[in-house]
Amino acid sequence: MDRKPFHRLSADAWDEVNNPRPETSDFDRVVEAALSRRGFLGGVLAFGSGAAAMGTGLLSGGSAMAQEASRFGFTPIAAQTDHTVHVPEGYDWDVLVAWGDPIHEGVAEFDPESGVTLENSDKVFGENTDGMELFSFDGHQILAVNQEYVNPEVNLPGAPEGVPQNEGHVTKLQNMQGVTVVELAEGDDGWHVVKDSRFNRRIHHRTPMKIAGPAAGSDLLKTEADPTGTESLGTFNNCGSGRTPWGTYLTCEENFNSYFGSTDKEMALPEGYDRYGIGLDGWGYEYHVHDPRFDVSKNPNEPHRAGYVVEIDPTDPGAVPVKRTALGRIKHENAEVALAPDGRVVVYMGDDERGEYMYRFVSDGTYTPGGSGAGLLDEGTLYAAKFNEDGTGEWLELSEEATGMARDEIHVFTRMAASAVGATTMDRPEWIAVNPLAVEAYCCLTNNKNRGVKPNAGGDETPVGGPNPREANHYGQIVRWRPEGDDHAADGFAWDLYVMAGNPTVHDDAYGGSENVNAGNLFNSPDGMQIDSAGIVWIQTDGEDSNEGDFAGMGNNQMLAGDPVTGEIVRFLTGPKGSEVTGLTWSADRRTMFVGIQHPDAPFPDGEGSLPRSAIVAVKRGDNAQIG
Repeated sequence: MDRKPFHRLSADAWDEVNNPRPETSDFDRVVEAALSRRGFLGGVLAFGSGAAAMGTGLLSGGSAMAQEASRFGFTPIAAQTDHTVHVPEGYDWDVLVAWGDPIHEGVAEFDPESGVTLENSDKVFGENTDGMELFSFDGHQILAVNQEYVNPEVNLPGAPEGVPQNEGHVTKLQNMQGVTVVELAEGDDGWHVVKDSRFNRRIHHRTPMKIAGPAAGSDLLKTEADPTGTESLGTFNNCGSGRTPWGTYLTCEENFNSYFGSTDKEMALPEGYDRYGIGLDGWGYEYHVHDPRFDVSKNPNEPHRAGYVVEIDPTDPGAVPVKRTALGRIKHENAEVALAPDGRVVVYMGDDERGEYMYRFVSDGTYTPGGSGAGLLDEGTLYAAKFNEDGTGEWLELSEEATGMARDEIHVFTRMAASAVGATTMDRPEWIAVNPLAVEAYCCLTNNKNRGVKPNAGGDETPVGGPNPREANHYGQIVRWRPEGDDHAADGFAWDLYVMAGNPTVHDDAYGGSENVNAGNLFNSPDGMQIDSAGIVWIQTDGEDSNEGDFAGMGNNQMLAGDPVTGEIVRFLTGPKGSEVTGLTWSADRRTMFVGIQHPDAPFPDGEGSLPRSAIVAVKRGDNAQIG
């Protein structure tokens, strides 16, 4: 199999090339394509207790939108297909920081033709920004940002097709991924990075980490370099994020499997590798060729040390990041933290792969406002979600008794544990957001072309129904749930669908989307999500931007604002061609919105002749009023 094209594929596509699913399945419950759009909405999206318990079911959205005035303080914008950012009239945007910008004094500026040198690669803002959070500390505003992955062809312009040729090339790629922590300040000329701040640092693929929780010290995590199984190097493919009530940053390791490979092409892969997409060939990074740590023929346990939520203290540059194994090992999208009424910490998480699961962690201990979070993310119970067809659901405990697995195995092979208890396979669960004004949560199910067509990587069926109501789903939807008793730690919940993305200008059936989708707000593949202090749901997309066929009228990827009460959804921002819009946070005074622009096509943001650069843009109202 030819290795070189791998890094040009999406992570999902590469997973299936590396570990192909069966071409056919014997599902008997494939969706009946004859259902009309109206019949579909009435029969699937309003399961009595599901919609009624939420009080804001989709079927009420149309009438509510007609009767109530919009809560949005802007005029929605049209879809765009060009190479820049667009925001509503009365708003402005500017680039805050872009890949290659120095984060320390005395570091050379980005070269628009050659990019970043090896010497400076760990001293500049990393590539492909994703989840981020802003923290206020002793009068400082500190931004923690994920740098999900790199584009080797851009980073290594002298290497054929961007394939690393030596250890230096690999080190350069390793340095530009992970997390960037920087202090921000606003001056007369706008926001900027404070280059001489003591808080500024890069956390990358070689940064020392601690391993804590139930898998720490497990034989599954021990290597020759770390025979204790309690220390590791690096955090990988950092996608979504989260924040704790005690002021720390949670960065989430997603497609970590792409960094590993084998120089021994005849080796038999260890048990569990196939479920996590770990194969003999890497995704074009070639780490395993030049850095033996990533060669699974030499270090078969090394992949077990990636795929976790990592806790970082952004206010202490000397603090060692900690991998919290109690939260499970999956392809984490983000980690959304809520508090139960009794003070227990609840963390919601999605596993971003076709047919994988949604998870919840509930701490044993309780958090006291202003107190320490020590131990709260290490001791507790992990659950996987089961959605019933009647609009109810339950969290299934991943216990040793229920799974038949040892405790450390549950937290290293979490996907197998969820399969063992019969959780619901989902359409790529990505960001989860908790509403600060209501006891409810939302999850973006971005898309799943395999729904009702192929099983997941573990052979679990992916039947059509429940929160995944469309076969070969290429538009995505957002599921919403309310826990029993207004308690995020409760085991039961009621659910409905807040929106089903689609294209009613092309389809008049289920693929036209739900009633709150129309020609003026078309989108596909909801991915990132945050809910602001006013309860507005901000939805970011990472999908097809061809603007043709099934996706006609959708334009570039975008950020939309949704009203959870009326169901109304409107377009606020569009990204440049080729980009994903991902990552969102606000300044302490709520007058600036920081938005991530990942993997844009040239010439963003520097103009013709420059390499394309991922960036964070700062969005403000012209009157400097609060946003959200």
